[in-house]
Amino acid sequence: MKPGLLPRLALISVVGLVLAYLILPVLIIVPISFSDARFLRFPPTGFSLRWYVEYFGSRNWMDATGVSLAIAILTVLVATPLGVAAAYAITTSRHPLMRAIHLVLMLPLIVPIIIVAIGIFFVYSRLGLVATLPGLVLANVMLGLPYVITAVAAGLQRFDPVQEMVARSLGMNRLRAFLVVTLPQIKASVVAGAVFAFISAIDETIIALFVSGGQYQTLTKRMFTALRDEIDPTIAAISTLMTAASFMLVLIATSRGNRRDAQG
Repeated sequence: MKPGLLPRLALISVVGLVLAYLILPVLIIVPISFSDARFLRFPPTGFSLRWYVEYFGSRNWMDATGVSLAIAILTVLVATPLGVAAAYAITTSRHPLMRAIHLVLMLPLIVPIIIVAIGIFFVYSRLGLVATLPGLVLANVMLGLPYVITAVAAGLQRFDPVQEMVARSLGMNRLRAFLVVTLPQIKASVVAGAVFAFISAIDETIIALFVSGGQYQTLTKRMFTALRDEIDPTIAAISTLMTAASFMLVLIATSRGNRRDAQG
């Protein structure tokens, strides 16, 4: 046996087991979503598209889906430019304060989400933002910013800043130089950050449980309520669709990044 082969096989085995553990819930949910049974059951006794029809034919489910999509799109529109600007400032500035600002912007990834949700709820209850669209968008922008900042900062690390300096020396101001020279070259990183911000917003559950409601009830909150009250396979159908959509978005973002690297 070649030296180092055994540790490598052990590492591959451990990684394979971890991936299988992470993928197994998805592999169980998908066949349940095609079940013809009235309740969640695995393995299914028969297969049907009944629960997909139930989802698309329900006004309540469609309203909740529309709210979640609106929140996710608005989150991307707000979080992406803010995240790009923050990543640019953090990457290019040498001021010591930028380290502290960077840490503060990363806090939503560090602080337990339940604590963040409780804090947001108490602030929103004073400001009258509970169960409002602006309140939900602002909360998801806060959660999405770290993903945009991380992705864009990684792209800026690979970008040669001399190109932007040359553009500025030829008469462009800083903003125009960034838009014309820098942004096109980090476009894949910006798209990746926007995709992850979108997925974060559309999948968010904990904060939605605290601050969404009324006409602005998100899909994830309605799923949680339905799981508690009804327990039918419509939840599995929605989960399958959301997982497939998230997977496709990540695949698109990854393929764009790989294509960009290949061209570079």
